[in-house]
Amino acid sequence: MIRCPECSAEIDVDEDEVEEGEILSCPECESELEVSQIHPVHLNIISDDDDDDDDDEEEEVAENGDLPEKEEEDDDEEEDEE
Repeated sequence: MIRCPECSAEIDVDEDEVEEGEILSCPECESELEVSQIHPVHLNIISDDDDDDDDDEEEEVAENGDLPEKEEEDDDEEEDEE
């Protein structure tokens, strides 16, 4: 039986069937856990900070793209042509 390093809940996984690098989810605290070692199985918590970085990158793209304003500019140009 494997225990979650975050909340110590038992994770029902066959230790012989997990592979190094595999991602598991804790049924209790819903933390994502990476198998960092087998025989014995050792789990590392995948930090949520990585997800926050991804969100920041998406926001930067949205700010740089600024698609809604470009569409408005196109509408203005069409009105000028008429």
